[in-house]
Parts: sequence; C-alpha cells; structure tokens
Amino acid sequence: MTYRYFAFFVSVFLFLCLPGAGQEGSGTITLRLMGDSTMADKDLSGENPERGWGQRLPAHLDTLVKVFNYAQNGRSTKSFIDRGLWDKVKSDLGPGDFLFIQFGHNDAKADDPQRYAPAFGAYRENLRMFISYALETGARPVLFTPVSRRWFDSDGKLDRDCHGDYPAAVFSVAEEFGVPVIDANRITQEWLESLGDEASRKYYMWVEPGTCPRHPEGLKDNTHTNVAGARKIVELLLPAITGVIPELSAHVTDYDFVVAKDGSGDFFTVREAVNAAPDYCKQDETKIRIRKGVYAEKLTIPANKEKLHLVGEDAASTVITWNDYALKKGSTGYEMGTSATSTVFLHANDFLAENLTFENSAGDSKEIAQACAITVNGDRVAFINCRFIANQDTIYTFGPGQRQYFRGCHIEGTTDFIFGFSIAWFDGCTVLSKKNSYVTAASTPEGQEFGYVFRNCTLTHNEKASRVYLGRPWRPYARTVFIDCELGDHILPEGWHNWNKPDAEKTSFYAEYGNYGPGAASPEQRVKWSHTLGRKDLGKYTPDNVLGPSDDWYFKVF
Repeated sequence: MTYRYFAFFVSVFLFLCLPGAGQEGSGTITLRLMGDSTMADKDLSGENPERGWGQRLPAHLDTLVKVFNYAQNGRSTKSFIDRGLWDKVKSDLGPGDFLFIQFGHNDAKADDPQRYAPAFGAYRENLRMFISYALETGARPVLFTPVSRRWFDSDGKLDRDCHGDYPAAVFSVAEEFGVPVIDANRITQEWLESLGDEASRKYYMWVEPGTCPRHPEGLKDNTHTNVAGARKIVELLLPAITGVIPELSAHVTDYDFVVAKDGSGDFFTVREAVNAAPDYCKQDETKIRIRKGVYAEKLTIPANKEKLHLVGEDAASTVITWNDYALKKGSTGYEMGTSATSTVFLHANDFLAENLTFENSAGDSKEIAQACAITVNGDRVAFINCRFIANQDTIYTFGPGQRQYFRGCHIEGTTDFIFGFSIAWFDGCTVLSKKNSYVTAASTPEGQEFGYVFRNCTLTHNEKASRVYLGRPWRPYARTVFIDCELGDHILPEGWHNWNKPDAEKTSFYAEYGNYGPGAASPEQRVKWSHTLGRKDLGKYTPDNVLGPSDDWYFKVF
C-alpha cells in the first residue's frame, strides 16, 4: 500500500472516528514537539532572554495538557535524524499523542552538508517518514511551516520568500497524507508586516550592548525570539492549533502574565509580574499564573496594583518564601521589629490569591521572635485554597475596617498566629497550632462591629501543642467568634485568655456557637466573660453582613 492511501485511511480513522485520541490517562492531552531553534527550549544560564515558542506553549495551557519538547537549536530534518533525536521521539510516541513537526530554517543551509535537505528532496522525504511512522503508531501528526524570519529591506518591506520552497513542500506532504497543516510562515509574516521593522524588533533577539550578560556586546538576531516574541507567536498560532485540535480549546488559559522558574513564562519571579501589572486598573483584573516552584523573594504588592489575581499551580508546591524575623538586624543596624518581617506585604484593594503558599521560614526560637508570612493591608481581599506557614504572627490583618476573606486555607503557627485589626472571615479553613500558646490575637478597634469570624473550620495541632487558647485580646475591644467549628483536644476548656488584662474582659467579645470536638466538650468551663451565641444571632454572622454585600466585591468569592 502506498504512503498516500495508507495515510488517508489511518488519518481519517484517528481524526474523525477517535475524537478522544490524543489523551494520555484520565482527561490529559499529550503534545510532542519536534523542530529547530525557533521551537526549542533554551539554556537559561547567563540570563539568556532567548525563548522558542515551544518552550512558551505550556504556559498557555492548563496542567491536563502535557508538553514534551524535543526541538533543538540548529536541527534540520536530516540532523534531527542523524543525531538520534528522532529515535527518542519514536521511543516515546504513543497512540493518541499529538506530534507537532516544524523544520525548514536549517534544512535550507546548502553550504552545510550535515544539515542540508532540499525542499522537494530529502526534506519532503523526511517529513513523509515522520508522518508515516506517527500514523502507524496511532499518533496524530500536525505539520507546521517554519515561522518567518524577520527580514526587512531598507524600504521596510518584509521578505516573504525567506523560506523558498520549504512551506510548499510542507503543504504537499500534508495533502498527500491528509494530515493538518498550520501555516506558521504566513501567520507570522502577516503579524510582522502589521508591526513593521522597528516595532517588531522588541520581540526578537535585538539586544543593546551592555544590557545582557549572555550577550555583552549586543546582538541583532532576526530569527530567534525573546520571551515576549515566543509568547506572541504562541498567541498567534493557538487559534490555528485549536482549530485542528478542538478538544484542546477547553485547556487554553487566559493569563496576562505567567511566572515560571523553568523559563516557560514571562518572568522568573512573582515580583517582576506584579511590577508589570497596570497601575490603578479601572476595569479588568490582571491575572497572573504562578507555576510550581519555590520563589524565594520578599514581595511587596503596592496599593496601585488593584484588581490583581494570583493563581498558583497548586498550593503545596507553589511557594513564596522569605526568612526575615523581628530580632534580625536590618540595614540600619537596628532590629527589624514585627512589622518589617513579612514575606509578602499586600497593600492593594480588590486582590485575590488562589493555590499559593505564603511562608516565613525563619524558624521558632527566642533569637527570632515574630516572623510574619503575610501582612494584609487591603480591602476586599480574598485567599482561596492557600497555605500560610510560619510560627509566631503568621498572618497580620493590618487595616482597621478592611475586609478579608479566607476559604479552604491552611494556616499554621505558634503564638498569636492570626492577629490584627481587620475584619476577617475564615470559611472552612484548617488552623494548625504548633506549640502551647494562642491561636488569635485580635486588635479590633473600638466601634468596629466585627473582628474575626471562623465558620466550619478545623482547629488541629502537632505533637508539641496540647494546651492552646482560642485567643487573647491584643487590644481591649478584640472580637473573635467561632461558629460550627471542630475544636481538637488541644483547645483548653477555658477557651480564652485575657492577656493579663482584666479590663479587657469587659470590652472584648469572644463567642461560640455550634462548635464540636474535644475542645468544645465542656462549654460550662469556658471563662465567664466569653459568650455563647443563640440561633437568633446567626443571621448576623453571614459573609454578606460581616464583609459587606458580595456584589460590592470585585472578585465574587462568597
């Protein structure tokens, strides 16, 4: 059977009869990429700004899409085979996998016998071999013409013939085998022409002398893209890619920026992404995706970065961490004090964080004292499925009257590890005590109706904590309420402590309703100045009443 007829029957079967193919495991899609430097992952040493579009592709897709990039700098179809890279692809390629194939830049180098493959000679034959094997394996190949070179003449006209016959050869193979082809050459040429010579330089490896350690003498490269260029090419190609792989559409993400330690994003640090967000955003949110990794940085989110939405890949493995502490000497030679220790200082309103860990790793000793994970100094702030890890003073809810919402979060610490002035609602959170001490230290201002409300939360402990109070008043009018919470056996029967401030017993409001578990088993032993709410009081303790109507919040989280 000829290539043409064999390919026709197999491709029809895979693309039409098996619409669920291309998925590895439950709900996952596997993309395997083979090509040259315009697609390849780049070495990131020496602050290398160069990126291939295949390196950037995973940042535009959710974690149900697995991207394996075999592309390498300098490869043609011939050298890809000769250097054993095709053997690696063959060993990994499985039924249902999508195989993206893009070559041409180096095949055209007639003066290099190790790479040269004439368009309608070895180049086309190699593509035919790739396609034939993929179809026999049950994979789903997708051909790409090479992305355009950024070749403008002195009159500012783009050279549309930068690849000669190679795009036509790609189309001829696609037609022969009945497989999809994405005309990356045309798509990128139309984009370059729309920008013109000067404006398009910022997307390519045009480096000013003295600005990049990797290229200290500067560089003018019209073939290879930087981070912004790789991102833009993916954005240009994705509509065509999802056009031939419709099931991929549901997995395309819409983040404004992506942070990734492996170079697949726009930035390496969260700080850079926050700084790039627009100031005083009046309408739309700025959505930042943070890929898995430990980001060791002290982060300030200033007040002008409103409507910021940070989304981690998952809370356990997406960590922002630092290790300042109160007794540490600062740059002036004086101790830092509690207020300067936070890993993250949040001063912006209308903020949402999801699936992130905020950590202060300073440890717990007399030489360290307080060490905050986060200072929350913004109104209408929410944290969903986040982790807050520290010891003394983990979460500082800083601003009087400011409203903050925590849902499904894990919060751990030793002493007063949820403290401050704000109005905060904790919904379904796990609160872990790590030694005998106090969970909360509210400092509710006089006249502020609400302080902390914990509802449907679980209070638990490690082996070092067996005698823990629910809270004590940092300021006289502290207000803290626990409703329908599970209280572990570490919670003392008396429940609350007055911080050796008898007068605070008269002004503080500590109350409970419907709590259960060993720590709630003896309500008659609670301190006499605490309160038990009645069922009629519960109407007062709703998120809308405590935090204001949800419609007033930019992020509708409750």
